[in-house]
Amino acid sequence: MSRNSQTLVGQPPHIHVHQSTRILTWETSLILTPALGWGLYCFGLEAALPVLAAIAAALAGEGLINLARGRLSLVDGSAFLTGLLIGLSMPPLVPLYVPVLASLFAVCLVKGAFGGLGSNWMNPALAGLVFALLNWPEAMGSWAWPRHLQGLAGVSGATPLGYVHQALEASRVGDPLSILGGGGYHVSSFDSGVTSTLNGAFFGLFGVDLPSGYIDLLVGNKAGAIGELSGLFLLLGSVVLISRRVIRWQVPAVILGSFGLLTWIFGGLPYGSGFFGGDILFELLSGSLLLVAFFMATDPVTSPSTVPGILLYGTGIGFLAFLFRRWGSGAEGIAFAVILMNCLVPSLNRLGGPRQRRLKGAQRG
Repeated sequence: MSRNSQTLVGQPPHIHVHQSTRILTWETSLILTPALGWGLYCFGLEAALPVLAAIAAALAGEGLINLARGRLSLVDGSAFLTGLLIGLSMPPLVPLYVPVLASLFAVCLVKGAFGGLGSNWMNPALAGLVFALLNWPEAMGSWAWPRHLQGLAGVSGATPLGYVHQALEASRVGDPLSILGGGGYHVSSFDSGVTSTLNGAFFGLFGVDLPSGYIDLLVGNKAGAIGELSGLFLLLGSVVLISRRVIRWQVPAVILGSFGLLTWIFGGLPYGSGFFGGDILFELLSGSLLLVAFFMATDPVTSPSTVPGILLYGTGIGFLAFLFRRWGSGAEGIAFAVILMNCLVPSLNRLGGPRQRRLKGAQRG
């Protein structure tokens, strides 16, 4: 080693993590299987085809990159996880070429072209999703209702978030749940029973009634992407991710906190509820916010590593997601929000980062 070389040592404490990248990626994929299982239950086994197509394309793209570079990286699970996340973000009726091309774009161009795992500057799965949204917006809006909802099986339509977004553009007034009720989003008997029990056993003690409709949104009795339906399974999976230290809890906490705060303050204005009247629960449970915040925005490669950076990163995502949902052309905006903040991560990492420290024997300049 040259005497002029320097080693950068971060601020203590220095923690050695025993989990390898391979363990972390395969563990994350395993944690996502309940959400996938619920999607298959709702839409049938044919909904597995977009997921399998996305995974197969991601593995094929990774294999091509391996051949070009003469090394093997398929076993680390990163390509599989990228394909799985893209597949889970797809509508159940999407043509199979969409997840295939989205996965190839993510693995070959976003990750492979920049040097492979650890060198990509944006999250590959989100990049593939945005690629699909921009190129095939109609196919990415081919929604269907869960089969077990009586009278609605196989009926195409908008997601709850999409329907409310359309209603606002038509100048309809009312809170989100009442707008959904007026548009044919009927509350299931399961929701009614659980809501009644909760109101009688808990909320009623405080003189508050939980409106019907939130339990369906939490469980996943709604139209949506294959893996985003059940907020319950995603939240349970996030608990495992955080407890196993697979992800840093600060990232989703700041994202959801900033988004929720903005929704509470300004989210009620379009519905005629004024300031501090936004429906936080509806906004958190009706789209892909939970899936992206816990399983994509937390990617250690494309998220900041310093505390100030994480605060600005999460706040920026929450702000942009709220902005895009309110004034964007589509109902969702969280994927675009994360991609934009990924571009700022190198600059954010300079905020509060470790100072350069010279080891003993290093020659001073």
